[in-house]
Amino acid sequence: MVPPRAKVFLSSLLALGLLGSSMLLFLYQTHVSAPVLAPESGKPAAAEKAPLSPPKAQYDVPAPALSSRLVEYHMDVRFEPGEKKLIGKQTLTWTHPGKKAVTELYFHLYPNAFASKETTFMKESGGRLRSDPMPEDGFGSMKITGIKTEEGLSLLHRLQYVQPDDGNAKDQSLVKVRLPRPVRGGESITLNMEFEVAMPKIFARMGTADDFVMAGQWFPKISVYEPAGSRGRKDEGWNLHQYHGNSEFYSDFGIYSVRIRVPDNYIVAATGFPTKPAVKANGEKVYHFYADDVHDFAWAASPNFVVAEEAYSAPGVPGVRIKLYLDPVHKDLKERYFDAAKAALSSFGKWYGTYPYSTLSIVVPPKDGNGAGGMEYPTLVTAFGAKDDSPGYELERTIAHEIGHQYFYGIIANNEFEEAWLDEGFTSYAEERVMEKEYGITPNTAAQAASIFSPEPLQLESWKYGSQKKYAMNVYTRGKLVLQDMERLVGTPTMDKIMMTYAKKYRFKHPTTQDFQNVVEQITKQSWQPYFNEYVYGNQMVDVAIDHIQTKNLGTHEKPAYESIVTVVSKGGPVTNIPITFAFKDGKNIKKIWDGKNGSTQYKIKHSSPLLWAMVDPKYTIVLENKHINNYMKTGTDQKVFTRWNLSVTKLVETLFGGLSW
Repeated sequence: MVPPRAKVFLSSLLALGLLGSSMLLFLYQTHVSAPVLAPESGKPAAAEKAPLSPPKAQYDVPAPALSSRLVEYHMDVRFEPGEKKLIGKQTLTWTHPGKKAVTELYFHLYPNAFASKETTFMKESGGRLRSDPMPEDGFGSMKITGIKTEEGLSLLHRLQYVQPDDGNAKDQSLVKVRLPRPVRGGESITLNMEFEVAMPKIFARMGTADDFVMAGQWFPKISVYEPAGSRGRKDEGWNLHQYHGNSEFYSDFGIYSVRIRVPDNYIVAATGFPTKPAVKANGEKVYHFYADDVHDFAWAASPNFVVAEEAYSAPGVPGVRIKLYLDPVHKDLKERYFDAAKAALSSFGKWYGTYPYSTLSIVVPPKDGNGAGGMEYPTLVTAFGAKDDSPGYELERTIAHEIGHQYFYGIIANNEFEEAWLDEGFTSYAEERVMEKEYGITPNTAAQAASIFSPEPLQLESWKYGSQKKYAMNVYTRGKLVLQDMERLVGTPTMDKIMMTYAKKYRFKHPTTQDFQNVVEQITKQSWQPYFNEYVYGNQMVDVAIDHIQTKNLGTHEKPAYESIVTVVSKGGPVTNIPITFAFKDGKNIKKIWDGKNGSTQYKIKHSSPLLWAMVDPKYTIVLENKHINNYMKTGTDQKVFTRWNLSVTKLVETLFGGLSW
C-alpha cells in the first residue's frame, strides 16, 4: 500500500523522469479506489453510467503523455468458447493530427485476412506463416455489426472495403467509412462500434488452439493519418495498406481501457496492467486492463496457464512486474524465462533507454498454438509453443528477440508495412548482442551472410519481397548484418552511441530509414550516403576475391628468388580495410590490408620460397561478404576449373542455407 505522502513522492519521481506514466498509474492504483466492473448482464453496474467509462473518470491524476496519444479506445469484449467467437464493442476517439479536413476514416480489419483462400494474405502466404500451415477449416473473419456517431447516427451503410495495394476485391482487411461531416485539423471524433470475430485456428499469430486463445489484431483498428513532414511525406494523408503475407503493423499511440470477459475458469494475460482483481459473476470472469502510450492491445487466455510473477529493477528498468503465463509443459522452466527476460531488459535499458512501462507479460502457448508464438505486442510477448523436449538456447534467444521488439516495434514504432528492417533487423542485432553478452554465443556471421542468395533493398514494402524466405533473409538477416558491418567500421563504442541516440531521439516518433541515417551521420560527422545507397537503399553485398595468381622464379635453382603477382578484386559493393594473407611453402605468412579502392589491386611479393596460396578476409571479419568461396586461391589452380568449382559449391551453399531461412 502506498501511503498518502507517496503521491508527492511519485510526482517528484515523475518530474525527474524516473518513472513512466504507466508506472505512476500502477503504483497510484494501490492508493486510489479502483473502478467497479459490471457483471455481464447487458446493463452497466449501478455505479456506472455507461459500459465504457473514460479514463479521466477512473483516475484522479492523469498521467502525462509520453506520446502524441492520438487515439483512445474503450473496449468491452466477450470470448464465447463454444463458437470460438469474440463479441465486442468499442468507443474510439481519434484526434486529427493534420491540417486538411477529412471526410472519411479507415479501419484495419485484420481477421478478414483469414476469411478465404482468396484474400491477399492467403494468396501471398500460401496459407502458412513460417513453418505453420493453416489447419483444416481454420478460416476466420471479422464483421462490423454497428457503427454510430456520438449523436446516434448509424454509419453502417457508409462502409466500403478498399484494396489500395493490389485491387483484390476478395480482400476485406481494410475498410473505409464516409463521415456525415468533415473532421478538421486538431478536432476529435468519437465513434461507437460493435463487432464480431470468428476466430481462426491458430497458424498466423491470432486465433484458437483447443481452449487457448490468442487475441492479436482482434479489433477494428483505425489507420494512421500522417501530417506533412511525418516520415518524409510531402503531403499529409492516410497511410493505407492491406494485410499481406509478410507484413506486420503500424498504428498511432494512444490509451486503451479494455474489459475482457471469459469463462470463469480462464486466466487472461494482456497489454498494460489490471485496474483491480478479476471479478467472477454469472459463470464468467471479467478483467479490466489499462495501458497508455502504446499503439496496440493484445491478450491471451487459457484455463491451463501456470502463472508466476516477479518484480525486477535495474539501471534503465526503474521497476517492472514480469509475468509468466506458461503452458503446463513448461511449468518447470519458469526460472529460465525469468532469467532471460531480466537479461534482455537490463541490457536494452542500458543500450536503448529506460523501459517506460510497469509490466511485461510473457505468454507460452501450447504446442498446437505455436503459430501464435514468437510474436510481440506492447508489454506482452509470446514464446514459441511448448514441447516436451528440453529446449536449447532458442528459449532465451526468442525471449531476447521479442523483448527487443518492445523498443524497436513498441516504443520507437516504425512503419512495419514499409520499412520492416527498422524493427526486425534492429531487433535481431540487439538479440545477438544479448546472446553473446549473457550466454557467450557468438554469431556465425559468415554462415548467415552465405544464406543471402537474393539480396534486395531493405526499404521495400514488405509484400514486394515476393516470398517469406526472401523477406526473412533481407529484413531480418541482411538488415542485422548491415548494422554489424557498421559496427565493424566505426567501432563498438561509436555504434553504441549511434543506437542510443537513435532510440532516445525517436521514442514514440515513428522514424524512417532516413532518420536513422541522419543519426549515423550526426554521430560520425561524415556522409554515409554512398554506403546507404549500396547496402540499404540498394541490394549490394560484398564480394572480394582472389582473381589470379602468377608465380615465377627470377633466381636460380641453387638460389631461388620467387616473384608472386596476386590480383585481388572487389565484385560487390564498396568495402574498405580488407585483410589479405599470403602463405609460402617455407611456412611464412605475410599479411596486407587493402583499402578496397579502384575495384582491384595487384600485389608483387618477392620471397625465397614459392607462394602456396592467398586468401582475402581469412577470419571472416567482413560480415556483408556472402560469397566466401572465391576468397581463397591455391597457386597453380586452373582458372576455368576453379571458377566452375566455385560456382557449383556456391549453388550448394545457397540451397542449404536458403532452406533454413525463415
